[in-house]
Amino acid sequence: MVKWRKNDMEQYVEAKEYIDTVIIPLIPFQMAKDQELSKDSFQNEALALFLTEMEKELSGRLLLTPNYHYIKASDLEQEKDRLNLWVANVQEQPFKHIFFITFDSQWKKVEKDLAGTLIWLPGFPTSDLISKEVQQMVRGQVSEISELIRSYW
Repeated sequence: MVKWRKNDMEQYVEAKEYIDTVIIPLIPFQMAKDQELSKDSFQNEALALFLTEMEKELSGRLLLTPNYHYIKASDLEQEKDRLNLWVANVQEQPFKHIFFITFDSQWKKVEKDLAGTLIWLPGFPTSDLISKEVQQMVRGQVSEISELIRSYW
């Protein structure tokens, strides 16, 4: 998986004929509700861990875009349109498969209107990301999602 860094982008340009899949992480942001700050930031960290593991599993075929951040309370219809603009720009490159990955189940409401495939991950219980339980959960989900992505190839 190629990340969004200068060296990685140079490698991507050299090998883009082999990289046919892009992953766009969907990350909600909100500061309005104190009780949700910890949960939201934990899910952001968990998604980063998940994508790092995906990198190990599917290296050489994926480009990971920068995170797509959106205000959690925003109009999802507007966000869908804005996200599809991102996809239009991404499709300037020769990608065959576009995946969105998120813990936010709200995206399921507009899934059919997205210009790509939505992968919704159920959230982890808020705990320590380095605990064996969470690490095993992440590895299990990575294995399942990797198989799903491979089925599109």
